[in-house]
Amino acid sequence: MTTKVKGLRERIQNGEDIIIAEGYIFLFERRGYLKAGPFVPEVILDHPDLVRAAYREFVHAGSDVVLAFTYYAHREKLRLIGRENDILKMNKDALRMAREVADETGTLMAGNICNTNRYHPDNSAEKNQMIKDMFKEQIEWAVDAGADFIVGETFAHLGEAMLALEAIKESGKGLPAVITMSPVATENVNGKCSTTDLVPYGKAFQTLHDAGADIVGLNCGSGPATTISILEEVRTTYKGPLGAVPVPYRTTEQQPSFMQLTDPKTGERLFPLSLEVLSCSRQIGRASCRERV
Repeated sequence: MTTKVKGLRERIQNGEDIIIAEGYIFLFERRGYLKAGPFVPEVILDHPDLVRAAYREFVHAGSDVVLAFTYYAHREKLRLIGRENDILKMNKDALRMAREVADETGTLMAGNICNTNRYHPDNSAEKNQMIKDMFKEQIEWAVDAGADFIVGETFAHLGEAMLALEAIKESGKGLPAVITMSPVATENVNGKCSTTDLVPYGKAFQTLHDAGADIVGLNCGSGPATTISILEEVRTTYKGPLGAVPVPYRTTEQQPSFMQLTDPKTGERLFPLSLEVLSCSRQIGRASCRERV
C-alpha cells in the first residue's frame, strides 16, 4: 500500500522545513549537455536518462521535492534556438520523469515556471498577456502531470512575479504556489534592498503572500551570505513562510550577484564559464542552512 506523502500546505502549517534541490541548468552545462548563453534544457530530449538520474541524485542528497526541469523550457527560450515545436514534448517528458521519481522516492513533485526575459514595467497589457499565456500552458501541463505544487522562480521584477502568481491561481487547479525572486541586480530604495522595479523585498513578499502565494523568497542571483543578509532585512516586515535557494558561489557585499563575481587574481568576470573559482564549500553550504531568518 502506498503511503500518502504529506503535502506542502500541511508541512507549512506544521512549521516544518522543506528542502528543495535545483540547479539543473548549471549542472548540465558543466557536464557539456547544454550550452552556456541560451541555457535551454535540450538535455531533456537528447539525454532523458541523465535528467532522470539527476532527479534521483537530488533526492539522494536530501531533497524533499523533485522539481521538474522545465526552467527555460518556455516558448520564448525555445524560439530563440529554433526548437519551439519541441515545447510540448520537452515539458511533458520532464514532468513525467519528475512524477515517476517522486513516486519512487516518496517525495513531492513540483512544476516549474520562470522568468521569460520578455517583461518590462512599461509593457502593454497585450505583451503581459502573452507572458501570462506562456506561464499558463506550462502550469496546465504540470497539473496534468500530477504536480503537487507549482514553483515560479527567478523573477527580478515584482510585476512579472505577480503575473506568474496570477497564472498559477487561474490555471493551477488550486495547487499551492511558491514564488521566488532573484536579486541579480538588487536596487536600493531608502536603504532597503529592492526588486528591479523598485519595490523593497519585504513589501514585495507581503504583496505576493497577500495575493495567495504559499511561500515567497529568493533564489538564484546571490550566494548564501548575501541572500541571508537580504532575508534578515525582509524579516523585519514580512512574517510569512519564507524560502531561500541561493546559488553556491561566494558573493559578497561588493559583488552581491554571481554575475558580478571576478577572479581574485586576474580581475576577469567569472560568469558564465569560470564560476567554479568562487564555489562554496560544503561547510559554507551547511552553515548557511543553519541560519534562521
